[in-house]
Amino acid sequence: MQEQVAIIVGAGTSGLAIAACQSQQSIPYIILEREDCIASIWKKYSYDRLHLHLAKELCELPYMSFPASYPKYVPKNMFTQYLDDYVSHFKISPMYQRNVESAEYNEVSKRWFVKARNASSGEVGIYCAKFLVVATGETTNPYIPEVEGLNTFTGEVLHSTQFKSGKDFKNKNVLVVGSGNFGMEIALDLANHGAKTSIIIRSPIHILSREMMDFARILVKYLKPSLLDSLVVMLSKLVYGDLTKYGIRRPTEGPFYMKRMYGKYPLIDVGTCKKIKSGEIQVLPAEILNIRGNDIIFKNGKSHPFDTIVFCTGFKRSTNLWLKGDDYLLNEDGLAKPNNPNHWKGKNGLYCVGLLQRGFYGASTEAQNIANDIKSIM
Repeated sequence: MQEQVAIIVGAGTSGLAIAACQSQQSIPYIILEREDCIASIWKKYSYDRLHLHLAKELCELPYMSFPASYPKYVPKNMFTQYLDDYVSHFKISPMYQRNVESAEYNEVSKRWFVKARNASSGEVGIYCAKFLVVATGETTNPYIPEVEGLNTFTGEVLHSTQFKSGKDFKNKNVLVVGSGNFGMEIALDLANHGAKTSIIIRSPIHILSREMMDFARILVKYLKPSLLDSLVVMLSKLVYGDLTKYGIRRPTEGPFYMKRMYGKYPLIDVGTCKKIKSGEIQVLPAEILNIRGNDIIFKNGKSHPFDTIVFCTGFKRSTNLWLKGDDYLLNEDGLAKPNNPNHWKGKNGLYCVGLLQRGFYGASTEAQNIANDIKSIM
């Protein structure tokens, strides 16, 4: 058994941020990462055209800015290079292919005991530490819903983590299921490459531009949240007009209120709306009823044939399966509870980072708060 001061679970951007902050505070730690690389969602499971949706200054990790030569909205390849440079600069060395199976606090020894299986050897290691930091992120296990007849579909079925580029789908009928930022941008990429693209948009969504987000970031310091929401919604209506005739409805609650309360992100539009208005992307407002061969039948009674389905239906987090005693800090979905004023701090030396972003500032501030807190009680 190996004893540490702190154990970090996850070597994504949040895990790297807390590692750097702990290094700056001279706090010994180890990182357990189930994949074979850092930031696997960026390096292995994201599409080629992906860019940061927020301005680069909002996405920097602690103690290291992006190079001045980087564009305002950093593309995937530049961001992963930045992360590699970050790891090198702070001498971060995760223990890769370590899949955590349990983490439990012992009241007698006042320590966390973490069991992690080595995916290469199959051996289970036991690690012990006074502090445990959960940095497993909001994107853990890809989720595809159960759909009647999906196993009969004669075409290709992908999760968004398997999609790389629309160039392989020219002239194909492609259905995108899910209208979050991934779904809308994948639909755009498909349309740009000549695919006959449809997307299911069932729930009301807020659509904002990057410029609106930049504008809101400035005003958030001066306006009440309710007023900021009203102003941004008004701007959205002016820019995008009435979208109901295209099958898109706006929620009654404001975009930043929904982010704070439910963790639902507004859509950051990078060209998808223009394609929808031009008819290059068709919006289907109904849920799938079942699938028969390559025909997809919807609950409104209509059916359409497709060659490919891309499920942009998000992720299921597994934290609740292995983390014991987290009722105060995390909810049943493995995310930080928004009603906890210090949402990054639990009991008995348990912390989380990157599992709840309030407003515009997230993991970077949380990581520094955690490191400061650990240092004060070591």
